[in-house]
Amino acid sequence: MQFKLIKEGGYEYIQDGEGPNLLLLHGLFGALSNWNTVLTALAPHYRVIIPLMPIYKNSMHSPSVEGLAEFVSQFVQYMKLTDLNLVGNSLGGHIALVYALREPGKVRTITLTGSSGLFESGMGTGYIPRGNYNFIKERVEYTFFKPETADKDLVDDVYETVNDAAKAIRIVRIARAAQRMNMRQEITQIQKPVCLIWGLNDPITPTYVAHEFNHLLPQGELHFLDEAGHAPMMEKPDEFNLILQDFLAHHNAVVPAHAG
Repeated sequence: MQFKLIKEGGYEYIQDGEGPNLLLLHGLFGALSNWNTVLTALAPHYRVIIPLMPIYKNSMHSPSVEGLAEFVSQFVQYMKLTDLNLVGNSLGGHIALVYALREPGKVRTITLTGSSGLFESGMGTGYIPRGNYNFIKERVEYTFFKPETADKDLVDDVYETVNDAAKAIRIVRIARAAQRMNMRQEITQIQKPVCLIWGLNDPITPTYVAHEFNHLLPQGELHFLDEAGHAPMMEKPDEFNLILQDFLAHHNAVVPAHAG
């Protein structure tokens, strides 16, 4: 399904549905389309908003997790959002955690999937061989349990990104900043319900990372999806959305879409 990209106030985002606010944050090499199935499944009961993170743009926001969390803060203020249900994949989860610590009064729940913040092994931290399409294709496929999930459009997008010198520099800076920013101590202060939905076959943030998150977060709950890698919402959309719907319904007094 195609959704209209809204451009206003210096922001680009997708929005659909009505109800409690659900803010979806994509990762370093992520895109708005990563959340298509979540948007389709949740929009009947939630106001789903997906901002395009300014990862590749030279802007006032520094190339760091803190800079991107500041972007989220300004976007939330612009949209006049409250009682947020945050959902973040990979770097997006890391940003959600930083934002939740900065603005706890605006957060109702957090859902993390393949989140960085404790450990992440990815291709954005070192030398990226520009011009080598096969290398990029292999690295994108590596993030999934089923390599065919990385279709040509996805590989082409990543290839185009890393072959833009300015974008590649920002990717490396953000990735290194994220690795340096270990949140092991800080996240113990998050007094919000947190749902961890993890790919059992995630090579970037392996299962032990999910277990450590669950151990450190005071109100965490952990779910694993078999035959899913770093983006389980793309590889196991039905199972992912059922878990997410049940978690959100419990904390937002909304009847799960599958209940009726």
